[in-house]
Amino acid sequence: MAQARDKVKRNVVPLCEVPTGQAGRPSKALTLDQVAAVLDASENTPMYAYIVLSLLIGARTEELRALTWEHVDLEGKPDTDPIVLPSISVWRSVRQDGDTKTRKSRRTLAMPTRCVDALKAHRVHQDARRELAGKRWQEHGLVFASQVGTELDSHNVRRAFRRVVKAAGLNPKDWTPREMRHSFVSVLSASGVRIEDIARLVGHSGTAVTEAVYRHQIVPVMVEAATAMDRIFPKAS
Repeated sequence: MAQARDKVKRNVVPLCEVPTGQAGRPSKALTLDQVAAVLDASENTPMYAYIVLSLLIGARTEELRALTWEHVDLEGKPDTDPIVLPSISVWRSVRQDGDTKTRKSRRTLAMPTRCVDALKAHRVHQDARRELAGKRWQEHGLVFASQVGTELDSHNVRRAFRRVVKAAGLNPKDWTPREMRHSFVSVLSASGVRIEDIARLVGHSGTAVTEAVYRHQIVPVMVEAATAMDRIFPKAS
């Protein structure tokens, strides 16, 4: 603009050397057997409910860290026609403004039975931690909180997740919590759920990002995903 307005004689921008930066590590997805191994390894850990929701409904890790109990429906409406399944409402994240990544990211997700059972057990354990913490507890209504009720730190989540991954027989350095979401997409895709429905479940405005970034295996509706996950990962005996 300055050159067009005769404010400068030449554009100095072409003289600059633009740094190339470092290529990011491409995300990957767990296989079906690896997902089952991680679920089994997490079952008796504080991370169990967090991992179950990440793998079986595809919520972002920053969404789960901000999830509150008021946005969790563990009962649904089993007596209505059609039946309303238990669900979580993803309305917040731990981003700076507290909002989800995009408007499309705001969504209500039906939960498979395994998620419901995990959250019920998690709430019992959280009540026990609250009582143990006593006056140190800071109530924020968070589903996934620290030992004193405060928001989980991303580094703590990563460390806890990698301990579970190691117990599942995988290399913990190869995996991060965000790849549970990638694994969710891949498992559903491989199980025949339509890409359009998967895109809605993960909060994408269209299928382009889902296919280009998240769909690692190529092979309906939110309720269909919950039903599919119940079939893939039946309730633990």
